[in-house]
Amino acid sequence: MASSPQTMARELLIFIMAGEPSGDALGARLMAALKRETNGAVRFAGIGGERMASEGLRSLFPMEELSIMGLAEVLPRAPRVLQRVRETVAQIKRIRPAAVVSIDATGFCFRVEKRVKGLGIPLIHYVAPMVWAWRPWKAKLVAKFLDHLMTLLPFEPPYFEKEGLPATFVGHPVLEEGADKGDGAAFRRRHGIPPDVPLLAVLPGSRHAEVSRLLPVFAETLERLKAEFPSLRAVVATVGTVAGRVTAAARHWPVPAVVVGGVAEKYDAFAAADAAIAASGTVSLELSLARCPMIIAYKVSPLTAWLLRHLFDIHVRFATIVNILLDRGLIPELLQDDCRPDKLAEAVAVFLRDPAAGRAQADAAAAALRRLGLEGQAPSTRAARTVLEVIAARGG
Repeated sequence: MASSPQTMARELLIFIMAGEPSGDALGARLMAALKRETNGAVRFAGIGGERMASEGLRSLFPMEELSIMGLAEVLPRAPRVLQRVRETVAQIKRIRPAAVVSIDATGFCFRVEKRVKGLGIPLIHYVAPMVWAWRPWKAKLVAKFLDHLMTLLPFEPPYFEKEGLPATFVGHPVLEEGADKGDGAAFRRRHGIPPDVPLLAVLPGSRHAEVSRLLPVFAETLERLKAEFPSLRAVVATVGTVAGRVTAAARHWPVPAVVVGGVAEKYDAFAAADAAIAASGTVSLELSLARCPMIIAYKVSPLTAWLLRHLFDIHVRFATIVNILLDRGLIPELLQDDCRPDKLAEAVAVFLRDPAAGRAQADAAAAALRRLGLEGQAPSTRAARTVLEVIAARGG
């Protein structure tokens, strides 16, 4: 270590920015770890959501403005996003933080960092761009303006190091979120769900565009499942950005549904569920930790799908991290044209009919989960120490 973080005499100001709920969770854990590692001699500015706010961040503007995905979704909101880029750059120039730490949301964060490059402020990005999946040229591009990269996956650093960008595998933060500690029996008691009633976790995502596409498909999937499992019930774990829309939709589902928010309630729901149908994303790792068998579903707009097929060179066979790490399709992925109620219902029914099939998926996923951790050190601690080392190396 370049410097012992605990010996830093002055209070550090770190600008930290995230653009979606998963980044907000990541940022909150990093902020908490930075407080521990500096004995509280740190304060924050930046952009974040509810969880980062709970660690003391006053967001420059609502993070929800950046929770967009897909080319077709971004274009109509581009002027507003560019205005927010200018505001963020001005804030960084005014306060001159000891470091800028960006989390995911590369479309926004990288625009900001390119504009503040050259100010002598270390620029650190958390969550590597998926250059191993598509756009391999992006590794060279980000190496031109970033100072350090912190990766969640063990195979990612070499892609960037060969372009001259220092990169550190810090481990995946989902391992310390508590997804493996849910109390399923208590959840069922709280919500009046008998132990022998089949319960399906329905997880349509956290962005407005993905929720609007997946909710109708999931509703029809439940209709089909009800025919075979008449006592089926559903639980929906959602976040503030889309909670209103999800709650309104769930009222009209063909099976009784409980809508929950908050991390603890979500993990209890995962422990209680017999299976899950989920939008692609970090939730797949949370479900694996909870040993909840799952089907992954996803759809983007037809325009975005066409652009991805015709303009980008996709190098990855799978969308789910567990499948990528195992290099096989352990978790069924029904994407785009395959994201249909008939296919989803049949895939989910496998786990509702045969609990042993779900246990087999969970057992196999455990091998992938082991590759995401670091022995004896929490990912957030490793990330915080990396940030402080970068700052110390710059004389901060």
